[in-house]
Amino acid sequence: MPKYIDEVDAVLHALADPTRRAVVERLAKSPAIVSDLAAPFSMALPSLMQHLSILENAGVITSEKHGRVRTVSLRPGALDVLHLWLGEQRTPAEHRADRLGIHLALTPPKDT
Repeated sequence: MPKYIDEVDAVLHALADPTRRAVVERLAKSPAIVSDLAAPFSMALPSLMQHLSILENAGVITSEKHGRVRTVSLRPGALDVLHLWLGEQRTPAEHRADRLGIHLALTPPKDT
């Protein structure tokens, strides 16, 4: 098992929720203040803060507080661990698909 599997688990858990995925999609465009992130959701601010905490604990986002304003940013490279893990998983599946394609191409059609 890869050494980084705990990171993969944390990121996948963080992204399992549609609200958190929407936050990540929004932050992919640019950093935002918490009140702007909260605007599209019909939830109390403390609930959104719990979502942000999960994302931050997983290393997906970072936040800075300046006075009373908290700015949240997507952490550069935060999703790279998923890209690496998915690449490792894709290779065996692609090989099986390639072998199936070769088998189907070499198998003569049956007369019916």
